Amino acid sequence: MRIMEFENYRTKGPATRAVHSGESSHKALDSITDPIVLASTYTFADSQSIINYIEQGESREEYGRHGNPNEAVVERKLAALEGSEDAVVYSSGMAALVGLVMTKLSAGDEIVFFDECYHRSREFCTKHLARFGVITRQVEACNYQAMDAAVNKNTKLLVSESPTNPHLSIVDLEKFSDIGKRHGVETLIDATLATPYNLQPLSYGIDYVLHSATKYLGGHNDLLAGVIAGSQDQLEDVRYLRGIMGSINSAHNMYLLQRGLKTFTLRMQQHNAGGQAVAEFLESHERISKVFYPGLKSHQYHDLARQQMVGFGGLVTFEVSGANWRETADIVDRVKIPKIAPSLGGVESLIEQPMIMSYFELSADERKQFGIRDNMIRMSVGIEDVADIIHDLEQALQG
Repeated sequence: MRIMEFENYRTKGPATRAVHSGESSHKALDSITDPIVLASTYTFADSQSIINYIEQGESREEYGRHGNPNEAVVERKLAALEGSEDAVVYSSGMAALVGLVMTKLSAGDEIVFFDECYHRSREFCTKHLARFGVITRQVEACNYQAMDAAVNKNTKLLVSESPTNPHLSIVDLEKFSDIGKRHGVETLIDATLATPYNLQPLSYGIDYVLHSATKYLGGHNDLLAGVIAGSQDQLEDVRYLRGIMGSINSAHNMYLLQRGLKTFTLRMQQHNAGGQAVAEFLESHERISKVFYPGLKSHQYHDLARQQMVGFGGLVTFEVSGANWRETADIVDRVKIPKIAPSLGGVESLIEQPMIMSYFELSADERKQFGIRDNMIRMSVGIEDVADIIHDLEQALQG
């Protein structure tokens, strides 16, 4: 494999990179697709070959826990899409977060989160990292003064999503990056809801970008994967620990992700258009009291979103005026096209009530603390005809 062959596509447009980047122009057996390599280990011709591999850092596979050829193709493709030097793929988005923080943080270190975040990310850091002596601090989302004040000599990582889930707040990446640089602290942005098509956090000086590739990158609700993108130097120890922990993907899974990425830009264009249309419909509906979508002029961070993003994605969150949790659940139950399920970013539209799906075991006061109201609905707009989706929502709202 010739590195220049892979790098040439980095100067091309996003659709061309999605289709061709990371791949050899001439594949095994003259196949147009990369063969699925099903191997748990890889052989050496002789003992000297092992020595050469160790001493010279020869680029080849050794043992399946350290990766496989299909994974390497996907990592190069994702790095090209993200505009990063390197990318490390994991078995899920959560595995990617865990892999990064377990590499970068030690006992006595501190991590600072904006408080609008995926609840499992919060849970891992506040409950499980704490057992290893790592302190997690949370500050109000998009409150840069509060985040700056939370940093101390022990702080090693600043973390946020952008957009956040499920409120879709937009982080000012220049301000966020500046806090980290002034204090000598690394920064991580989970850009799962944006994707590399809509947002390029590294161009604002962010150190690491995380994606749950389960979502828009895979795009078909048929795989689990995660990725951390960044510089090669910063990810070297991350990749090394992944090989020890074994948070890798199967070759079959990587084939699915590679295939999904081929149509990534086409899907994102449809998700962006569908999300915008659904958000506008909901905002004008008499039964809806609030819509969270950065593409709307009424959104708190609309102007910032327009500056930083190409489009605004397919996730729309909204609140039903005057509805209690049961009446809200009835609306979710009446829709026909979206399926009731967690996750987002696939070709099929999905819908859920966060109070039930993700926060049911919390008290009303605890849910209020995280901004989760009983009348809130989160919808991931798929790539179906948007007129059909809107018609379906209309009948569900009318009851």
